[in-house]
Amino acid sequence: MRFGKLIFALATIALPAAATIAMAQSHPAGYLALGSFDILAVLPPAPERGDARYEADRAIYKTTRALLDTPRWKLAVNDVKTGQADMMRDFSCAVGVVLTPENAPRLAALVARASADTGHATGIAKDHYRRLRPYQIDSGAVCQPAVQLQGSFDYPSGHTTLGWTWATLLAQLAPDRATAILARGRAFGESRIVCGVHNASAVEGGRLSAGATLTAMAGSPEFQADLAAARAELAALRGSAAATVPDRAQCEREAALVAQPIL
Repeated sequence: MRFGKLIFALATIALPAAATIAMAQSHPAGYLALGSFDILAVLPPAPERGDARYEADRAIYKTTRALLDTPRWKLAVNDVKTGQADMMRDFSCAVGVVLTPENAPRLAALVARASADTGHATGIAKDHYRRLRPYQIDSGAVCQPAVQLQGSFDYPSGHTTLGWTWATLLAQLAPDRATAILARGRAFGESRIVCGVHNASAVEGGRLSAGATLTAMAGSPEFQADLAAARAELAALRGSAAATVPDRAQCEREAALVAQPIL
């Protein structure tokens, strides 16, 4: 057992379920043992100046600047926010029920712990490759203040990693909604391309980093237990007469933007 997990287990003895879940959200320990998974052996290297992937990234960045101030740009601005309430709102249409940290605390706790691992893996790769973001190579409009990204690198995309973590887990919890959920997760990553703050290769790398790390944690008994608890919670929520259904018109507008090709 990792030291962090031991501390978490000791701290949650005799706590009610709600308190345990709240602690998991604020101090997620993750599911993977330290050093048990090597993301650098899985990801392809970041593109380098002069190779085909590097030049393709530059061309995509320049082409997608034409999306400035379009509805797709506005969705990309929306997708900058990554708080739990924001992510749950963003996937509510795809799931078919309004999600909040209050009505789905076990889901929130599951994703918090899983994203501690997926985010850690992506962070290792970012620090290893230290690739510049596209607006640092070519000029062009971006949808997020550059000061918010100071000291952070392009490859792989952390936003994409988080979005694909949410999408993959939600698709497992509600497989009948998997198509819409995974499409929204794909679009969440593409928003970083539209935004001009990540290259296309970084978005691809973020999805791969998230997917590979989630696969590595699949054998964890703790992960499987939390996954089962979140599945039961979400099924109960979706079957509840008190559950709120997302606004249909808004969901139709979102689905149209999600389906819009950007590359």
